[in-house]
Amino acid sequence: MKTITPEIPGLSRYQSNQFFLIAGPCVVENTQMPLEIAKVIQQIAHALEIPFIFKASYRKANRSKAGSFSGIGDEKALRCIAETGQKLGVPIITDIHTLQEAALAARFVDILQIPAFLSRQTELLEAAANTGKWVNIKKGQFLSAESMKFAAEKVYEAGNKQVILTDRGTMFGYQDLIVDMRSIPLMKGHNVPVVLDITHSLQQPNQKEGVSGGNPAMISTIGKSGVAAGADGIFLETHPDPKNAKSDGANMLPLHLLEKLLYDLSVIRQAYLKTI
Repeated sequence: MKTITPEIPGLSRYQSNQFFLIAGPCVVENTQMPLEIAKVIQQIAHALEIPFIFKASYRKANRSKAGSFSGIGDEKALRCIAETGQKLGVPIITDIHTLQEAALAARFVDILQIPAFLSRQTELLEAAANTGKWVNIKKGQFLSAESMKFAAEKVYEAGNKQVILTDRGTMFGYQDLIVDMRSIPLMKGHNVPVVLDITHSLQQPNQKEGVSGGNPAMISTIGKSGVAAGADGIFLETHPDPKNAKSDGANMLPLHLLEKLLYDLSVIRQAYLKTI
């Protein structure tokens, strides 16, 4: 099945036809961190000829506990993300949760991301579409790959054809997610770029402590499987010190392991391209 790379302004193009990468920290923790992390990712991605989109949440609205860290302030974080993209010349993506956030975030970023648990919210999808930005819709943990065509159609019907679909696993029991690799070709059948989120798919939500757990030792396994299954893009969250990250540290990739992972995935990608 053919590969699709989104025509996003600023996204690097290489002859290698590698998957594209969406990567960065879970949330903006301070004004210095986004640029520091993005520089490392960009250097690795460029060396491997992998198109790179920088990701960071400007605010975390979906925390298990009310007192958990949610951000440094909306506009302050958004400006920080935007400046990172401008300084490095890379497109940027952030997630939104309400209709009002769509218009706000669209002033600063290139791509709006719809969290998995909001992927059926019609008005939110329409609001994102109406900004004219690319819209990355994460597949709900409770939805089938086939049903994601309806989420994409909501954006199309609002007059925006710029859609990406991302799988992040399906809920299996109360505290685990399972990645069904059949979802990749099934969603590619909707004629949109398909991404596999290889860090959130290893999240272990609903822990009794009120903080999500994770299984980062399996990031490489999920990533290799996803590239071999034909994913157009890979999404991952990374941090220099996951144990002390202010959000989702339990399932993030340590930044020092990124180069080896991306190299391995790039080799598998080249093998995959020979099969299509």
